[in-house]
This record gives sequence, structure tokens and C-alpha cells, in this order.
Amino acid sequence: MVKGIVSGPQELPVRLDPLVDFEDRLVSGTLTHNGIQYSQEVTTAGAGVEMAAFSKLVDPLVEGRILWVELELVAEFRAVSSPTADLTWRWQARNGDGSWLDLHEPVLEANIGTAYVARTRGGCFTPQPDFDSVPCEIRLVISCDEANQGRARVTNRSHARVVYRVI
Repeated sequence: MVKGIVSGPQELPVRLDPLVDFEDRLVSGTLTHNGIQYSQEVTTAGAGVEMAAFSKLVDPLVEGRILWVELELVAEFRAVSSPTADLTWRWQARNGDGSWLDLHEPVLEANIGTAYVARTRGGCFTPQPDFDSVPCEIRLVISCDEANQGRARVTNRSHARVVYRVI
């Protein structure tokens, strides 16, 4: 990382580090006996209606331009009572109030069943025009082919690491 000393006449020198490495654990809460924590469970409404099952603002309190993002996004899915329900999901991100950008292709979970199944999407993501600055927002979008059947929750294994240049 590049570091510099900035000072002016009659001022104390201040160390300036223009690169920030910030990590946000997306889910937290009361401690549990096994260390696993979950976001609030969300159930789909109408058949085929897409909805946000989880959303988190990643805000390091200092604005900047993203150099790269490392994501580990872990969610669990199931049907409420119909083992033949098909559930579709995908993760999205955006700058502040910008347009949502899909982080991967939609995933179809055919005949999801009534027991939770965990699914992970992760890796390093190169900035895109709609997702290249902090603060930013990350969300999970789901839909189900049967009304009131798709259910999702996000685990505390989910995190976002953002390396960015202060602006």
C-alpha cells in the first residue's frame, strides 16, 4: 500500500493511506451454541414473484472507488410444505442507490424439498459500472413457482471484503 505524509504550513503531519481493506460480516446477532447465526427467514409471496430475501448495506464510513471485492455469500433455501416447489435465486449488488447488478446467473433449485439446503457463491469480483464504489449494497433475490412456498435465510459465514481507494 502506498502511504504518504501530508502537511501544510502551521499543520501537524498526517499520515494518509489512500487504500482501505474493509471486511463486513453480513449476518450477526445473539451468540449461539454452535456459532451459526442466521438472518431473518423470508418466505415468497405470489407464484413467480421475485423478492429480496436479504439486503445489507456495506458502509465503511469513508467513500471510495472499489479496486476489487471478495465475496463469500452463503444462503439456505427450502420449501415451506411442498417438496415439489422450484425456487430460483441470485445475488446482486449496487452502488448506493444505483441499478442492481447480477453477481452470477440465476440458480434454479428444482423440487427444493422442505429441508434447508445450503448454497454458496463466492470469489473475487472485478468492479463493474453499477458496482464500483462504497458504500454499496448486496442482496439475495428469490422467487418460487408456487405461492407462499419458497423460503430463504443467510448465514453468518457470509462476508464481503472490499479493497478500495479513498476519494
